[in-house]
Amino acid sequence: QIVRAFSYFSHLANIAEDQHHIRRTRDHALRGSAPHKGSLAHSLALARDNGLPDARIREFFDTALISPVLTAHPTEVRRKSTIDREMEIAALLARRDGAALTPEEAGGNDEALRRAVLTLWQTSLLRWTKLTVLDEVANGLSYYDYTFLRELPRVYAALEDQLQALAPSASRVEVPAFLVMGSWIGGDRDGNPFVTADVLHQTLRMHHARVHGFYLAELHALGGELSLGTRVVAVSDELTALAQKSPDHSLHREDEPYRRAIAGMYARLVATGEKLDVRVVPPHPPAGPALPYDNAVQLRAELDVLDRSLRAHGSAILARGRLRSLRRAVSVFGFHLASIDLRQNSDVHERTIAELLEAVMPGTDYLSLAEPERVKLLVAELAIARPLLSPYLAYGEQTRGEIAILQEAARAQALYGPQAVRNCIISKAASVSDILECAVLMKEVGLLRTDGTASVNIIPLFETIEDLRGSSVIMQAVFAIPAFKALVRSMGGTQEVMLGYSDSNKDGGFVTSGWELYKAEIDLVAVFRRHDIGLRLFHGRGGSVGRGGGPSYEAILAQPGGAVQGQIRITEQGEIISSKYSSPEVGRRNLEVLAAATLEATLLHKDQSAPDPAYLAAMEELSAHAFAAYRGLVYETPGFEDYFWASTVIGEIATLNIGSRPASRKTTRSIEDLRAIPWVFSWAQCRLMLPGWYGFGTAVREFCAAHPVDGMRLLQAMARDWPFFQTLLSNMDMVLAKSSIAIASRYAGLVEDAALRQAIFSRLRREWESAIASLKEILGHDRLLQQNPLLERSIRNRFPYLDPLNHVQIELLRHLRANDANAKALRTIQITINGISAGLRNSG
Repeated sequence: QIVRAFSYFSHLANIAEDQHHIRRTRDHALRGSAPHKGSLAHSLALARDNGLPDARIREFFDTALISPVLTAHPTEVRRKSTIDREMEIAALLARRDGAALTPEEAGGNDEALRRAVLTLWQTSLLRWTKLTVLDEVANGLSYYDYTFLRELPRVYAALEDQLQALAPSASRVEVPAFLVMGSWIGGDRDGNPFVTADVLHQTLRMHHARVHGFYLAELHALGGELSLGTRVVAVSDELTALAQKSPDHSLHREDEPYRRAIAGMYARLVATGEKLDVRVVPPHPPAGPALPYDNAVQLRAELDVLDRSLRAHGSAILARGRLRSLRRAVSVFGFHLASIDLRQNSDVHERTIAELLEAVMPGTDYLSLAEPERVKLLVAELAIARPLLSPYLAYGEQTRGEIAILQEAARAQALYGPQAVRNCIISKAASVSDILECAVLMKEVGLLRTDGTASVNIIPLFETIEDLRGSSVIMQAVFAIPAFKALVRSMGGTQEVMLGYSDSNKDGGFVTSGWELYKAEIDLVAVFRRHDIGLRLFHGRGGSVGRGGGPSYEAILAQPGGAVQGQIRITEQGEIISSKYSSPEVGRRNLEVLAAATLEATLLHKDQSAPDPAYLAAMEELSAHAFAAYRGLVYETPGFEDYFWASTVIGEIATLNIGSRPASRKTTRSIEDLRAIPWVFSWAQCRLMLPGWYGFGTAVREFCAAHPVDGMRLLQAMARDWPFFQTLLSNMDMVLAKSSIAIASRYAGLVEDAALRQAIFSRLRREWESAIASLKEILGHDRLLQQNPLLERSIRNRFPYLDPLNHVQIELLRHLRANDANAKALRTIQITINGISAGLRNSG
């Protein structure tokens, strides 16, 4: 009961904190304050202040692509039932901040709050059964109801009005659909055996059903609103023609062409759902039979007929209401809702290709071929129309599964539109052949053709330190292949590259990961410029700083010059999805932040000069020292694995029903095989946060020892002048402020080997103290978070409620490990994990 109470305090504190931020934002707007950083209004004003013509600003949106991509990575420990109640509480708090309530209304609000909190208290915090992939899909789809379906059109509407205000005399501004949603849920099969062709099929249907139901409801409501009659107002000929095709022949609506036209559209949409076998019960029966839409473009075209007629006959303000939002929703979400990415490990592609080749060309022995021979063979295959795949041959289970899911992707494009499955990501891409293997598999299912065209982006994911260092060499080599370059041209001349933050951190530590990512981007920009190919970076960021987390606005602006070319994709993972997007107002602000930062980075930072060479050299030295310190501890210290498993809740995290994916790639205790998510999550739970700072103290000490005269002054200049270094230090500042060496020492006490405990924890303590001292000296601060008083206050207010959960968790771990069969102790530990995660807010 105590654990649940303290856990719920953190959840309720988060709601209150979010509401406070909303209240402050509204207050600034009411006072007429200047637009705040991260808003599109601020970015547009900044662009104008820097002398950019309005036409150039508007031109940015013609080729921009910004996409938050939801993933199912399991660090969200709350159930949807809990999130729904929390949203109810947030809405009640928001009402209290709105118009003044009468005593009766205030009393009703109080009682409703008490009901919601009591319901929370009497609802189980944890799931009793493990999630399936389709459960994860359903959870992800709930955020479309909360935020995306309604708030994304509002972001567009506000932006268009702001652009129109810049040039009032210009023609009506309507930007293309540049801010769109992506998803890995149901398509990410890297290490997840439960993502199959059938799961992808069901996922696609669930996506269409969600957007289909939304369109039906909005069309019905729109028909109720547009009751305009021809006895009062004229309409366009094309609207009249659309109304005449409608199955609605009611005499009551004979002079109401808008309603009749909408009734026809409603009937066509119902027929479309039947054609696509999507079981959505229409809120109202259609007026009669109608032809289904072939695609969402046809639906948008008919909505545009309504828009043009209203604007041409004195009713423009009516076009700016529900119709405007619905037209925008159709252009953004289509019939697919969100583009699903496919992701698979290069090793699986390699084995699949080997089996296909061996079946038609016995003796090929693809796996034994050297890289040049593989590349030559794969390039030849791309030019041959003859398929490798045959329905008359038997294949292994893995090959059948890979081919089946790719075939399902091809089918999805035909049914829901080309955006339904647009990207195929190759995990652990370490060679040119890894990229070409994926291309050949795409050819086998028709997603890539021998005429040099493709309908899917092939995206290498560079994850480890070694992979990041080799990324530009690989892309240089693959662009030298005419067939691949032709594929890129057919997809618009832009090639996407994904960068992995989590695995590079686990591989090389926080400092080296950040630095190698930065260098990789610089090198990739140069390679892409040489080949005249657009670069789109896909940032695989997690919620925690150890997995690339931190404020999105600062992270995008800290990219090297030329790395943001108007296009960017970013993963939104775990608990970050609910913290960013379960509240409509907070969600809209976070979507706007992505657009604003991308605009600024593209238009204002594109040609920024490279950092001072002395900064680059210093960072290289710091990274080398930090890398040696991190690798020396994690991978080269005997017994470190035992220390990690004993002093953290890694074993207990694996028992939580928070995701469909296994915690480790293999059934071992090896850190190499452990996924980055539970690795970071475990260190957050014991309040050490090791992946977010370890190695920094040693790096600074070694650097200053090598440069005794000016070393510290140089680091201070870097912190003052270089956005990359500023962001690195800012994120570390936040992580160290949330850490507690005192609590971490109690977790160390769970390690039974006293010598091992003393040897490792003493190193951890020294490095922690050194990191804090170095950070404060570089920043010239007396305390952590000195420049961020809001976050400092938030953390300070949470600790009295967060710390007891850690102490209880430690005692329960001690008890459980001495009594393996104690299910109640395990259950309570799982609740402490929930509460600590909620209190930290960005633990995974």
